[in-house]
Amino acid sequence: MSGNKKRCELPEETKWRLSDIFESQEAWEKEFAELEAMLPQLAALKDGLIESAKSLLAGLKLIDEASLHLERLFVYAKMGRDQDNSEAAFQSLVERISGMMTKFSEAVSWYEPLILSAEEGKIEAFIEEEKELEVYAFGLKDILRSKEHILSEKEEKLLSMVGDFSDGAQTIFTMLNNADMRFPSIHLSDGREEALSHARYINLLRTGDRETREKAYDAFYGEFKKFTNTITAAYSTNVKKDVFYAKARGFDSARERALFADNIPVSVYDNLIESIHRNLPAMHKYVALRKKLLGVDKLHMYDIYTSLVADVQDEVPYEKACEMVLEGLSVLGEDYIEVVKKAFNEGWIDVYENEGKTSGAYSWGVYGVHPYMLLNYSNDLDNMFTLAHEMGHSMHTYYANKTQPYATSNYVIFVAEIASTVNEILMTKHLLKNTEDKKMRAYLLNNYIEGMRGTVLRQTMFAEFEKISHEMAEKGEPLTSQALCKVYGDLNALYHGPDMERDDTICYEWSRIPHFYKSFYVYKYATGYSCAAAIVRGLEKEGNLEKYKAFLSAGGSDHPLELLKIAGIDFTTVVDECMAEFARAVDEFEELVLSL
Repeated sequence: MSGNKKRCELPEETKWRLSDIFESQEAWEKEFAELEAMLPQLAALKDGLIESAKSLLAGLKLIDEASLHLERLFVYAKMGRDQDNSEAAFQSLVERISGMMTKFSEAVSWYEPLILSAEEGKIEAFIEEEKELEVYAFGLKDILRSKEHILSEKEEKLLSMVGDFSDGAQTIFTMLNNADMRFPSIHLSDGREEALSHARYINLLRTGDRETREKAYDAFYGEFKKFTNTITAAYSTNVKKDVFYAKARGFDSARERALFADNIPVSVYDNLIESIHRNLPAMHKYVALRKKLLGVDKLHMYDIYTSLVADVQDEVPYEKACEMVLEGLSVLGEDYIEVVKKAFNEGWIDVYENEGKTSGAYSWGVYGVHPYMLLNYSNDLDNMFTLAHEMGHSMHTYYANKTQPYATSNYVIFVAEIASTVNEILMTKHLLKNTEDKKMRAYLLNNYIEGMRGTVLRQTMFAEFEKISHEMAEKGEPLTSQALCKVYGDLNALYHGPDMERDDTICYEWSRIPHFYKSFYVYKYATGYSCAAAIVRGLEKEGNLEKYKAFLSAGGSDHPLELLKIAGIDFTTVVDECMAEFARAVDEFEELVLSL
């Protein structure tokens, strides 16, 4: 499908069906008015919400009802705009519902402080007294869990005032990175000139032409080197902000505060890093193999992304991709596959690119309706994997929404990537099992290895950088450009091993990572992948499929580590087991690719 088609030119069966949420924009308007009328009622709940168990239940039901209205209205408007960003009607709806979200937040802003103000044991007693409050028990107890870190009313007001500018460092970096930096053009080996950008840089690093890769690498990081003092100041300020909030709220460290929201012990973070360190020889072997296969005397970081298996025919039309997904995920059971078929056939997926459509891919759920998926499908293997990935998200949402009440249906980021990664790994293993062509098998194995390298190893390296930089700030050590570059350069050398040349350029990579302004976030990618790999390995054992579906069905009804226990995950071993899988894949890939 061509990317420049108008939406009206695409077949209806390839578009999602937003009418499943609202039959018309008139129906949207009606529900919008209903929500607006509820705002005064929400604000008025404050006065009597915690007077009794019954008043608490009635108030929570009203908040839930309003929240669900808000979700339906927002998802419909946003997806309507995403399907064609030039459509004025949906632009208007998004603007209006965004304003309504602000009003809603203001109307219920008193809620958590009020719950926290209740005398010791009062809320727990209400839960015991009123059985219908059980569906809200997890959320209420999770709020109460933070009580020891809540300050006096005066101090909280002061902290809220600081909040107005606490994201300034992230804003500065975002503006610099996305708007103000001007990347140079480079001359390609075929004589063409190409202007660098964030997206083009990654594509150029994947090219088979080494001279082009080196030029792109040097030019790209040269721009970050120019702004190193500004970026260092922004990052240092962001780290100091994290340290300030941690101290203010009585946490031992910024890392402890960040992990507190998901009730994750710091030991989980440390265990991730320690496990990866124990298994770095497998990564070093892969780097050495990459050097050998590329036939270079010295391997540089600009050689890490280019494919080791070229010229593979991987054309996969969408209809074929659907067949492959149904076959590859069949191990998840008939009930799972029947829902996947519904997704393919009943308007859950917006398949192809069209003029004005939002790029990329995502899955989004509407409680009480069904999940939706946005794709921009191109006919290749990568897009088939994207379809399987987004289907994993959608099926997680489907099972959670089907089983859980609205209050516990939404799951947190820590577990959000597990179901999608399970599907990707299952598809890889299915294709490897059913592919005899040696070159295609090598291609699939290389993709599998690269997935683990990028998601488990690289993200853990990022996580370790965050740990070290925050610990430096907590000790009062200055976060200078030289210090941060040394930390990052040392980590890059440690993770990639002796066959990777160490140069000054890669030391600046830390300065381009936007996730570093959402502190202690990236480790979740590594833990999520490791858990997904463990689930896939366990599916052959009797009873484990049921455990996995119970995990999907649990939604957000407990903290992440408790949810993972439902799936049978032992968090103390999953990272080591994942890295053992990485090592086996490298060995198999080496044997196969050297035989080609």
